[in-house]
Amino acid sequence: MQNPEAIIAALENAPGIILPLVREVPPAVLKRRPKPGKWSAHEHACHLAVVHKIFFQRLDAMLSNPKPRITPYNPDQNEVEDHLLKMELDESLERFVADRRRLVETLMALRPEDWSRTAEHPEYSHYSVFVMFRHLALHDLFHAYRIEELLLKKDWE
Repeated sequence: MQNPEAIIAALENAPGIILPLVREVPPAVLKRRPKPGKWSAHEHACHLAVVHKIFFQRLDAMLSNPKPRITPYNPDQNEVEDHLLKMELDESLERFVADRRRLVETLMALRPEDWSRTAEHPEYSHYSVFVMFRHLALHDLFHAYRIEELLLKKDWE
């Protein structure tokens, strides 16, 4: 059974977990990559601010088009390798919080039938508004986990 309220709550609460976690990372470690090709805590945090635009676009397409097709987003293929390292962290976190607040307000205004609207996503067997935002909530936690791993890392290569 779908529970949009639980998804909205997870999305609403994510900044309260992620921001203090990022602030706990020592400045000397923030932009340090654990190994080439793997993201730093700074990059994980900035990425969370970047993806809101994509999810707003997808939601708009799914609510306005009867058969939308989602274009996958793969930051390794869609972005220059070090673009996240060049982003200003404080501005990115402020944007993350503001965009998340706006997203939560938008989701709270959805009708129950809106959560069942679907789209074709080439990477997934099925994709609905509910699945999309459950995915975003899990995505938040994935990146928070990666930031915490870097915060707690003892041995750096």
